[in-house]
Amino acid sequence: MTRKKEKHENRKEARQDEESLKAKAREISVKEGIFASVQSGFGDSYVSAYAIGLNASNMHMAMLSSFPGLLGPVFQFIGSRLMEKYSRKYIILRTVLLQALMWLPILSLGVLFWLGVWQSALPLILIFFFSLYVIFGSLGAPAWFSWMGDIVDEKHRGRYFSMRNRICGFVALVSSVTAAFALDFFKRHSFIPLGFSLLFFIAMIGRLISWNLFKQQYEPRLKLEKGYYFSFFQFISRGRKTNFGRFVIYTTALGFATSIAGPFFAVFMLRELQFSYVQFMLVSVAMSLYSLMALPLWGKFSDIYGNYELIRLTSVLISIVPFLWIFMHTPLALILFVQFIAGVAWGGFNLATSNYIYDAVSPQRRALCVSYKNILGGAGGMLGAFLGGILTKTGFEFGNSVYLGVFFVSGIMRIVVNMLLIHRFREVRQVRRPRIRTLEHLAFKIVTLPFYEISHEIVSVRRMMKRRRHH
Repeated sequence: MTRKKEKHENRKEARQDEESLKAKAREISVKEGIFASVQSGFGDSYVSAYAIGLNASNMHMAMLSSFPGLLGPVFQFIGSRLMEKYSRKYIILRTVLLQALMWLPILSLGVLFWLGVWQSALPLILIFFFSLYVIFGSLGAPAWFSWMGDIVDEKHRGRYFSMRNRICGFVALVSSVTAAFALDFFKRHSFIPLGFSLLFFIAMIGRLISWNLFKQQYEPRLKLEKGYYFSFFQFISRGRKTNFGRFVIYTTALGFATSIAGPFFAVFMLRELQFSYVQFMLVSVAMSLYSLMALPLWGKFSDIYGNYELIRLTSVLISIVPFLWIFMHTPLALILFVQFIAGVAWGGFNLATSNYIYDAVSPQRRALCVSYKNILGGAGGMLGAFLGGILTKTGFEFGNSVYLGVFFVSGIMRIVVNMLLIHRFREVRQVRRPRIRTLEHLAFKIVTLPFYEISHEIVSVRRMMKRRRHH
């Protein structure tokens, strides 16, 4: 009995040590995400604008969206196989460092453009190096996804990831707005290519700090047992017969419909509507801001009512968004109305689809299934972007604009996909069914979301001031 008690106590202590290490890893992950968001805000957010500044054509823009969108998922599959030989931490440390260093050749293109060197070839060179940037990030993505699944308890995933995404999104938003004002300053002084180069240098520094934080993060041991692997072709052949396969078919089709318009929102704002960089970025970050506001609400909804219901709700709003772009063209209308609906919808949809994978796939197969899903999603995105590019070339117009024609086609395709495919998969957890009253209450919360968030922040500041006075 004494030995059994000792073994039991040892196991209990081991579990407690494991939990404390996981808790610390979750804290470090938030810090790491903050600096990764600096890279996103100063770097990723401006690659499309950078390409336009380098005189990229509409087909260049489609290629910039589609090539990395397809190559990334293919290399995610390779990254998932690397986990058979190397630890997840080893993979991430190497790939994140290589990704950070890719900003050096990307930012050098701005200097070459300013000097008047190889100007006609620079958009293609940008596509090449940005593709490498995406490839290195994608090689580490399955390991990161698997790693996070092991340090976050399934009962609290909705809340934790909504909290993490909210903090990281806020940092990315502040970074993007700061970068927009910096770009406008450089534009006034005719140094816009050098302005982009400076932003990308800051993005590289942010990613290098993120890489350093990964070194400090605890990684639970992952043992891949024999029989976990199945090929991509097996995945495709079984696709329609499995719940997860039908979910992947749906997300791939919706990705195709979305990508028809996706690469051209930035082009429409900068070239046709003649927005300044500040106006362009304020419209862009408004979506992120509304998404951050909605995340706590969506996180609770996901934990209680499941990810399928959240996907169903947000997919309706996602279908509406392209049509709103057809009729609303002022910065104020886009910021207050169009991007509000887009931000609330995409924030919930992305959270739900990510958490759905954690629920639907076993830990050993998560990385593999994510890579297969993203390969199909990347193929769908590439085809959608090329279709959008072809539509702009053929002169298909709506309201005297080829870009509005692309938005119209994208909206119709999103509706068709949701009508045909969203009922083909189901929830995988035991969750409550939302009632009509619940949905009415949710709709009211969404509509009043900006006012609630502002009042909540005011109350928080007042409480903090009172505590300071008291002390």
